[in-house]
Amino acid sequence: MNATKETKRSCRILRVAGPLVELEYVGGMAMYDLVSLGEARLPGEVVAISGDVVTAQSYEYTGGLAPGEVARPQGAPLSASLGPGLLGGVFDGLLRPLSGSGDWLRPGSIGQAPVERAWPFVPRVSEGERLAEGGVVGEIRDGGPIRLRVLVPPGSGGVVERVAGEGTYRQDAVVAVVGGAEVRIGATWPVRRPRPVRERGGEREALNTGQRVIDLLFPVARGSTVAVPGGFGTGKTMLLQQIAKWCDADVIVYVGCGERGNEMADVIAELAALEDPRTGGRLADRTVTVANTSNMPMMAREASIYTGATVAEYFRDMGLDVVVIADSTSRWAEALREFASRTGALPAEEGYPAGLASAIAAFYERAGAVVTLGGERGSVTVIGAVSPPGGDLTEPVTAHTERFVRCLWSLDRDLAYARHYPALSWAGSFSRDAGTLAARRAAAGDPAWADRRARLAAVLAEADRLADLVDLIGIAALPDRERVGVLAGRLVREGVLRQSALSANDAYCGPDKAAALADAVLATVDRCRQLVDSGVPAATVEAVDFGPVLRAAEEVGPHDVEGVRGRRQDMLARLGELG
Repeated sequence: MNATKETKRSCRILRVAGPLVELEYVGGMAMYDLVSLGEARLPGEVVAISGDVVTAQSYEYTGGLAPGEVARPQGAPLSASLGPGLLGGVFDGLLRPLSGSGDWLRPGSIGQAPVERAWPFVPRVSEGERLAEGGVVGEIRDGGPIRLRVLVPPGSGGVVERVAGEGTYRQDAVVAVVGGAEVRIGATWPVRRPRPVRERGGEREALNTGQRVIDLLFPVARGSTVAVPGGFGTGKTMLLQQIAKWCDADVIVYVGCGERGNEMADVIAELAALEDPRTGGRLADRTVTVANTSNMPMMAREASIYTGATVAEYFRDMGLDVVVIADSTSRWAEALREFASRTGALPAEEGYPAGLASAIAAFYERAGAVVTLGGERGSVTVIGAVSPPGGDLTEPVTAHTERFVRCLWSLDRDLAYARHYPALSWAGSFSRDAGTLAARRAAAGDPAWADRRARLAAVLAEADRLADLVDLIGIAALPDRERVGVLAGRLVREGVLRQSALSANDAYCGPDKAAALADAVLATVDRCRQLVDSGVPAATVEAVDFGPVLRAAEEVGPHDVEGVRGRRQDMLARLGELG
C-alpha cells in the first residue's frame, strides 16, 4: 500500500460496526480516498458519502476502535507501490510485505517500511532525447529471470532533462526527469483504476498450460479470461497451482483470496522449491503472491483482486505476458455481501449486492492483450476460481461470471470422486477462443489441431450417451459397434485427459506430446472399429491389453514425441494380430 501524504484535517469516528466505520465529513473527502482510523492508524477506504456522514471500510480488525477517536483523511485513493521488489515476494491484500512480519499480525503493524535494497540501474536514453509516455528510461539488471524496465509514467513525456548514470538506486530514487516529470525506479498506482494502454486486441496467441485436457479441448488465449467453477474437493486449487507452475507466461500473480492458510502455505512452499523450466532458477522468482487468507481481515480480501490486477498491469506495460490466478472469487463476493449487509444496501439474489454483476465484469475487464503505451505487446490473462456452495452452478457468482468470461473450465464432482484429475467436465466446459486458436495452430504447423479436437469431443460425447444405456441394460447387450464406442471413451479419458500432478513425466505435457498422445489414441480407436466392422467380436477387442497407449503419458518425458509414436506402433501391431 502506498504511504500517501496525510492531510492536516481530521474528523471524529461516529460509529463502528465490524469493518464498517462511520465518520464526520470534512471538506475535500472523496469516494475511495484512504483514511487513517484511530490511534493505531488502521487503513480504511471511503465507500459512501451521505450528507455529513462518511462511510469507510476498514482493512484491519477494528477491535478496540471506538466512537470519538480521531480519523485522518489521506487525500488519495488506495494505491499499490510497484517496483522490482515485487517478484518473489509474498504480500497481503493491500500489497504490504508479509515477509518478516512474524506469526501474529497486530492491527496496524503490517506495512511498516521494509528494509530497502538498492537496484542496479542501467540507463537506455541520453539527455536531450524525447520520450513519450511508456518509453523506456532504463533497465534493472539484478540477474533475475525477468527483464525489468523503468518507464515514463502515464500522462508524462517530453525531453529527457536529466538521467542518472549506471549504478545502484533505491526504489524511491529519481533516476530521470522527462518533460518536467520525475521518473523513479518504482511507481504507485490506484488499484481500482486500470492502467492505460495504446490499443487493446490484436492477434490472439495460445497460452500453453501444460494440462492436456485444457490445451487440447478448451484452450485459452493470452489476454483472455477463464472461470473455474467447482464444488468442494473437485481439485480447483490443485489445477490452478499446476497452471501457475507450468504455463508459459512471463510472470504469475497468484492471489489467494479468502482461501485456507494451509493451502496458501503449500503454494508458497512449492513455488519456492520448484525449478523454473525456462530459466533453471526458482519459479518463485517470477511469481508475485498476494496472500489474503480466510483468517485475515475481510475487506482486505475485497481489495486483493484489484491489487493483483494492478501488479499484473505493471508488468504487462513492460511488454510481458502475465497470468493472474484468483482463488477464489467466491470468497471475494462474500466480502462484498457481508459489507453490503452492514451498510443496509438493498440485497439482491441470495443476499449479494445488486452491483455484484458489475463488480465481476469490472474485474475480468482488466484482462486483455494490448499494445502498451511504449508500443510493445503485452497481455494479462485472468483465471478465477469459483466455489459455489454445495456445487450449485446456478448460484449468482457462478452464473454472473459465466456471462463475462471467454473460457469455462467446469470441474465435475463425479470425475473427482473417481480419481480422474484434472476433473474437468468436457460436457460442461467451453472455450470461445478455440476457433481463433485453431487458425493460429494451423499457421504454426499443426493443421490437424481443429479436427483432432472435434474428434476427441465426438468420442467423449458418444461415450457419455452410451454410458446411460450401459447402466440400464449392461454393456453385453450393446451392439459391437457401440461397445467400441464405450471403449473409445475410456481410452480417451485414461490415455489422454487424465494427468497426474505428482508424476515427474506427466505433471507437465508439452503441446507436441499432447497431440501425439491424442493421435495415438484416435488411431487405436479407428483400428478397433475396423476390426469390429470386419467381423472380429467386440469382446475380443476389449480383451486386448491397451497398456502401450494408456501408460505412454506416464512413461515418456514431457516432450518425448518419438516415445509416444513408438508405443502407438506397438499398440497397432497388437491389434493387427487380431485380423
